[in-house]
Amino acid sequence: MSAPAEFDPVLVTGSSGFVGACVVEGLLHHGHTVHVLLRDPVRAWRLTPWWRQVHVHKADLTDANSTRRVVEQVRPKVVLHLATHGAYERQADARAILQTNILGTYNLLEASAEQGVSLFVNTGSSSEYGFQTEPMRETDRLDPNSYYAIAKAAQTHLCGLLNRRTPLATVVFRLFSIYGPWEEPTRLMPTLMRRARAGLPLEMVGPEIARDFVYVDDVVRALLDFPRLVQLRGEVFNLGSGQQTTLREVVATVIDLLGSRSEVRWGAMTARQWDTDRWSADPSKTARLLGWSAQYSLREGLQRMAAWMAQVGDDYSARSFQAA
Repeated sequence: MSAPAEFDPVLVTGSSGFVGACVVEGLLHHGHTVHVLLRDPVRAWRLTPWWRQVHVHKADLTDANSTRRVVEQVRPKVVLHLATHGAYERQADARAILQTNILGTYNLLEASAEQGVSLFVNTGSSSEYGFQTEPMRETDRLDPNSYYAIAKAAQTHLCGLLNRRTPLATVVFRLFSIYGPWEEPTRLMPTLMRRARAGLPLEMVGPEIARDFVYVDDVVRALLDFPRLVQLRGEVFNLGSGQQTTLREVVATVIDLLGSRSEVRWGAMTARQWDTDRWSADPSKTARLLGWSAQYSLREGLQRMAAWMAQVGDDYSARSFQAA
């Protein structure tokens, strides 16, 4: 299988991350020539299965010159920008968050416009909306309440500005709570799977904390729909299921799927600053313009993730994978 020449090659940032690695796998499956820009290739353990199939470039997005050199060398038709900083509690330095997400994104946008990139796909965040009591719409006033959320909102505005001022077509996807294979092992879903399978206690925050969970394969399907995206330049889309799910429901589903007898200890963990009992997308615009909706229910997605973890092992971040 070979990808259409008008959308090849593809340059991916953030490919060493969870969603980025799944995007690389999807691109290769569809026959694309894939280049990845990495700040630290040594830490790209998720890419091990495809290491021989991708072209690796080392650069720091906050360095305009090194970023420009990579884009000049690759001359991509599509740039998928998934690199980010600040999505984890351990990434709390405000300066690093702002420099990586705002200055790094500007450097990449500028280089992409200079080299005639056809399509720039940026991954934003539902955190741009701030706390809302109703399903979040792309037309809502943004009310970011953290350095990370502010930086992601700035990315959205930068993409819109370059889209208007240059021939570069940009599209922004605001991601909700993505889960699935290659997710950071310390995050909610892998931790629940690992501990529930072992029969260990599940230490949780409050049971009514809610999120809009969407399986990673559904997200990748939207990100790689290049023929439609290039026709929708300047648009911002939500990528969420539209279904709000509480932690109580998530835990019950995991326990049932794995036949676990783990004790659930509600309130054993302190709620984080972004935890809330209201959080869901309104994906109607995405459905209308992209024909996209989440195909996997929470149960189906968790079942697929559990099967993947059973195959690769719960310690997948420490394993040495064979190149595909």
